[in-house]
Amino acid sequence: MNEETHERAALARSAVAEVEHVGPLMDGELVDDTLPQPRRRTVRRRAARWCKHARRVAAQVWRSGPVVRARSVVGYRARKLPQDVVRLLWFVVRGNWRWLVKFWSWATYADLRSDARRARLAGDAEARRAAQELIRSDATARWAKIGIVARRLVITARFTAPVAAVLWLVDSVMDREDMWVWLANVYTGLEATWSVLTVGVPVVLYALPVVLLVAAAFEGRDKTPGVGWLVRPDREDADSWIDERMISKALAHLGIGPLDRFFKNGGVLDYPVTARTDGDGTFAQIRLPMGVTADMVAARRSKLAANLGRASLETWPTKGDEDGILDLWVADKGILRSAAGSWPLVHDGQVDLFDGVPFVLSQRGSVINAPLIGVNWLIGGRPGQGKSAALRTLLLGAALDPTAELWAFVMGESPDFTPFAPRLSRYRMGMDDSVAEAATQALADLLSEMERRGKVLGEQPGSPPKVSRKLADKRKLGLHPLVCAIDECHELFQHPKYGKKAQELAVRLIKRGRKYGIVLLLATQSPTKDSIPREITRNISCGVAFSVADQVANDGLLGSGKYAAGIRATELRINTDRGTCVAVGLTDESFELVRGFYVPFEDGVDDVTPVIARAMALIEDAGWAIESSMVPQLEAAPAEVNELADIAEVLGGEDRVRTQQVLARLIEHNPDQYELWTFTDLKAALTRYGRGPRKVRGHMYVHAADVAHARARRDAEADGEAAGEAAETGGVLPPTSPTANPCAEQGKHGGGRRGDADSDTR
Repeated sequence: MNEETHERAALARSAVAEVEHVGPLMDGELVDDTLPQPRRRTVRRRAARWCKHARRVAAQVWRSGPVVRARSVVGYRARKLPQDVVRLLWFVVRGNWRWLVKFWSWATYADLRSDARRARLAGDAEARRAAQELIRSDATARWAKIGIVARRLVITARFTAPVAAVLWLVDSVMDREDMWVWLANVYTGLEATWSVLTVGVPVVLYALPVVLLVAAAFEGRDKTPGVGWLVRPDREDADSWIDERMISKALAHLGIGPLDRFFKNGGVLDYPVTARTDGDGTFAQIRLPMGVTADMVAARRSKLAANLGRASLETWPTKGDEDGILDLWVADKGILRSAAGSWPLVHDGQVDLFDGVPFVLSQRGSVINAPLIGVNWLIGGRPGQGKSAALRTLLLGAALDPTAELWAFVMGESPDFTPFAPRLSRYRMGMDDSVAEAATQALADLLSEMERRGKVLGEQPGSPPKVSRKLADKRKLGLHPLVCAIDECHELFQHPKYGKKAQELAVRLIKRGRKYGIVLLLATQSPTKDSIPREITRNISCGVAFSVADQVANDGLLGSGKYAAGIRATELRINTDRGTCVAVGLTDESFELVRGFYVPFEDGVDDVTPVIARAMALIEDAGWAIESSMVPQLEAAPAEVNELADIAEVLGGEDRVRTQQVLARLIEHNPDQYELWTFTDLKAALTRYGRGPRKVRGHMYVHAADVAHARARRDAEADGEAAGEAAETGGVLPPTSPTANPCAEQGKHGGGRRGDADSDTR
């Protein structure tokens, strides 16, 4: 009974234990939520705050001056890395070579031998004997030094060898504990020294090649400007070095509001074209920040030049492809003061006017060929700055084309063009009314010639729109280049009697004459709105401005708006920049700052006359006699050629011939007439009176029967027209109209004076 009772009690206790589970008791404290609690600062907030502060500090450091400088240098060196590697290798090779040369000079007494050689050539026996004695004494001293070193090495070896042998023997026989203390310390020091040598010698052997390479590179480096190439472009003149950092710093101090705020906020300019060597200067392209235009920078050109350490003439900020892109070209210091050198054709050479004339040296140091065919010129500037010399250079180049005809009118008493007289078809110089009248008549004659040339071009196969080199070489067409130069043209345009008419003629000629191989060259020292008509300035293709006084003269020569765009000849200094000018239209660039070639003709130096003599020799060699273009060269019009008869003749009795062969035979038969013929011209000649070429098995043929039918039909139509004219009018008209226009001089009588008219033609 008791056992059952105990079992039931145990089961009850276990059941209670399974139902109720009491966890461990923990000490605690009651907290009143109504009391103010302390503010909790989590670790995450503190980390975010520290990260934000670190980013701000990092940004400030990144935009700081030293870091910006370091970044620009690292970027520059990264771009130049391949060149730097090649440069360092070259320095190493050159450094080893310099060491070899120095050793060879030391071993062979090259300096003393050169002294002896110079003394022998000079015949100085005493100096030669002294040099030879120095060589002998130096050789004796050198061998004596070698002997002393060898003797000392032997003595050292004789002393150290027995000592080393004794130490080795003692160490092999005795233990360190049995040795005297001082002897044990000796062995300890020797072991430490040996340990250092076993570690240090390999390190030295591995580092020795690197040290030798560095030393060789240092020996082979450019002595001037030292190692500056590591942080700056490779320039011979260190003062002319311009980089992006210098440009950004100069732009930051221009006083332009939006630009100042941009730099103040830590902005960095974008350089689509980084600073690079461009001829005799440095070119860079900068994308300006919002609110800043290239014209705003160009308006502060003088301040920009001062910030870059240049003169205003040496700094050229202009507008790029967009208003917000600045093209900046900075000349090397003082380079624009140097002369352009000799004219390339002063001693030898010939010119093709369709390819241009060597005229000036660009701001980048390259020769620019001035275009003449298809353009007209206006050259101006203050007196004595190179205006007439530039006009003379253009006319000299034109004279070296044997097919060109030259006219020149100087509205003043100036002998600048007197040597050209043998080469000129018309030449007048002076300030009287007769010269103004002759120049005005020349402009009228050029207009008449322009009309004649237009008719000639219209009669050519294909009706070419302008004169080409091939057409100009055909003498009978009279389409050779015709260049008319008028110096001091303001005197002509302001003439009280002929000025207005000359202005009208010049404007008409400039607008239309360029397609017909007629070129007008105007030079003036008074480019004002009263002296030069606005229509001339607007239609001139090439404008050249030497030093001018104001904005009106600048835009009068270069075109409206050029001064505001930063293209300014007002920056050119009188006499200091003589021969330097600003030109538009020479190249595809918006402008060119150029230095003109000077062919001297003053102070007893005459390089013009030999050039003219060579030009006359070229004309004789070519067999080309240039006559006045007022004598028409169309005695036989192309329509008088019997084209059908020529086609029948080149068929050679064959029934049919391919059109390509017919054209080739026609060109061989009469090159002047059929050289420019195409299939269209051949077809037109046949279909005018019958059937044209026909296709047979995929190829076009000309049939002899079709040609014979066309000839018969043409003859029948000609006979019918002649009979009708005879019945109706009682006469026959000439087959062609007169091809020669009446000479211009026939329209006006000279009042009994024939000298002026005769002196105009050669």
